Amino acid sequence: MEEKVSFISDGLKLSGTISVPDGLEAGEKRPAFIVLHGFGSTQKAGNVLAPCALLNRLGYVAMRFDMRGCGESEGERGKLICLEQVSDTRNALTLLQSKSYIDAARVGVMGSSFGAAVAVYAAGLDERFAACISASGWGDGAKKFRRQHSEPGAYEKFLKMLDDGRAYRERTGKSMMVSRYDIVPIPQKLRGHVVEKSIMDMPVETAQSMYDFRAEEMIGKISPRPALLLHSAVDSVTPTEQTISMFERSKAPCEMHLFSGTDHFMFAERNQRVHEVVTAWLGAFFPVSGPAVMADAH
Repeated sequence: MEEKVSFISDGLKLSGTISVPDGLEAGEKRPAFIVLHGFGSTQKAGNVLAPCALLNRLGYVAMRFDMRGCGESEGERGKLICLEQVSDTRNALTLLQSKSYIDAARVGVMGSSFGAAVAVYAAGLDERFAACISASGWGDGAKKFRRQHSEPGAYEKFLKMLDDGRAYRERTGKSMMVSRYDIVPIPQKLRGHVVEKSIMDMPVETAQSMYDFRAEEMIGKISPRPALLLHSAVDSVTPTEQTISMFERSKAPCEMHLFSGTDHFMFAERNQRVHEVVTAWLGAFFPVSGPAVMADAH
């Protein structure tokens, strides 16, 4: 069963969907996850729909929504400010916890790529989140961009774009618009994962916000709640070292898994090994029913 929902985040109306697993009985309360979409994407992306379907099959309620400025939600189109997305995620949690069929003390957050960084930050900031799953995420925006723009002169060009954007706003009072691929390069072979209605042109403030964002400073604050960090061993979009660095800063119970044979959009690729790892981790650390197995070390 799916329920279309909306909620208010900092005065903006955001659009979402709650999917309820089969077999939910009257009066029963289930644990849940909020699943966040990636960079300028929507709640209909494969990296959102696939994990929501997996969670439902395993017995969890799943919520997905369009961040402000994305999809069907209100907000300035393409202005993706990291801390504002953290606020949207926390407000989504408030809505989900109000549902009678939700175990309000057992709601986790999960995201891919940009959504993974937001998920880690939100979970570290807000103790209401009971668990966190990060897939293909990043923890240090500046270091991420340096590796993403690795061709000779590319990083200098990126930094100049940020400088030009600040100068443009000072001169005109308006935002300078740039292509999403000038912010985050994506190889042509993977661009099919950029779904319809994704944002293609964005104000340069989006890039500046990502550059300044450091989710890795929040990863250690998730403990003693469980966290799972996933990344492709070779990622064509977000450097794998970003997740490794976050894991090094984490505290128990936290697990990290690197996967060969998949790329940045690991859930959209429906990689069976990824689904098996997530399923096993949920059973150990965040089961639908029964006590979790809490590890003493990473």
